[in-house]
Amino acid sequence: MSTTLALVLLGIGCAVIAGMGGYAWSLRNEVRRREAFRQDEERRARENGLENLGLVASALVQRQVDVTEGCWRLKVLFELIDPALLERREFRVVAEVYEQTRHLHTHQARQALTPKERFAEDKQRLAVEEANREDVLAAAQAALDFQARYPDSLN
Repeated sequence: MSTTLALVLLGIGCAVIAGMGGYAWSLRNEVRRREAFRQDEERRARENGLENLGLVASALVQRQVDVTEGCWRLKVLFELIDPALLERREFRVVAEVYEQTRHLHTHQARQALTPKERFAEDKQRLAVEEANREDVLAAAQAALDFQARYPDSLN
């Protein structure tokens, strides 16, 4: 191989490596940008979730919302803020009520039920609510306390 050919191949190799390095650098910057965007979205979702947590918990404490509906909403908000919250002793009842009532129909599916089926579902729902009402109200008050002390309350 001649020296000229070797230098040309070396130059081509360096150009390819530099091009690939530039492409890798741009990909790395894109990953950083997307990660920052994702973290910002998660932060905003947590902030909105905390705000809504206070509203739902307050509505539950003031008995402006049914126990079942409040538990369904609280469960979603706890999962948004930190899914591990539902494992805490004071919030476990929220997940339990959700599990006991998640099979019940809502909205249009409920409207499609016969009156007898709706009555049977209402009877189930009311039994679950009655059995758990005080614990759910205590969980709602604990959620208000959690919100007031956030982020220290995560520990």
